[in-house]
Amino acid sequence: MAPFKAGFVSILGRPNVGKSTLFNTLLGDKMAIVSAKPQTTRNRILGIKNVEQAQVVFLDTPGIHDGQSRLHQRMVSVAVGTGQDADVLLFLVEAVFPSIEGDRKVIDSMEKNHGVPFLVINKIDLVRKDKLLPMIDQYQHLHAFQEILPVSALTGEGIDRLVDLLIQYLPESAPLFPEEMITDQTERFLVSEFIREKVIQQTHQEIPYSAAVVIESFKEQPEKNLVVIRATILVERDSQKKILIGKGGQKLKAIGEAARKEVEAFLDKRVFLELWVTVEKGWTHNVRALDRFGYSSR
Repeated sequence: MAPFKAGFVSILGRPNVGKSTLFNTLLGDKMAIVSAKPQTTRNRILGIKNVEQAQVVFLDTPGIHDGQSRLHQRMVSVAVGTGQDADVLLFLVEAVFPSIEGDRKVIDSMEKNHGVPFLVINKIDLVRKDKLLPMIDQYQHLHAFQEILPVSALTGEGIDRLVDLLIQYLPESAPLFPEEMITDQTERFLVSEFIREKVIQQTHQEIPYSAAVVIESFKEQPEKNLVVIRATILVERDSQKKILIGKGGQKLKAIGEAARKEVEAFLDKRVFLELWVTVEKGWTHNVRALDRFGYSSR
């Protein structure tokens, strides 16, 4: 029998190249929120995939970008730091709008990382296949990638081959986590992320980047198969609060309804969800606020 393998795989790349979609597809479950808007992922999220004779621990990371706020700086610090101890680095780029210059910055951030570098070209379902070879040639001149794989995180094309190749490069090891464990994140954190996802999806302009969600209470009532959740959505300005609540509270109601359905599916229980909106002026630039809301620099 082949030896058991286990290790960490970090997914790195610019914002909006599909890291969280790839992360969810690799796991076969939704762990990270997804949006068409860049900089959706703010924290390092760990997801565990158990297959025969292997345990693959995937790390979804914030997009590496030039940000001015302390929040953006911490997001980039988390992304870069997550890759430093990984066994394999999945450097994700997109086939549709490749940005060689932007990706060069991400590759520079990988220089101190010791993991085996893979180039994964995502969104190949949106381009003609003859566009891929010139693109691969360009990236080969940027870095000595061990493997280069075109995939579609959305359709699943190339994903099985990616997983098979990843396992080949993982070290021989006993499982790093219990088999029944799928993530190191708490239910409270994942619920806060599902609420934030609905805020992002249903608002525009600066609100998605200025909103945070804090779970104030999370009370289970097993006899009723019910979870009562109260959460606060924080924004930076009074004008943002007004937009988020909407006329007659309709916007907040729509966000709450969409989030409740998502959380019920995740918890497999009935959910009573109550949302408030609070202004915390300039929180994305405030170190204490970032600490309080769970945005560490590691």
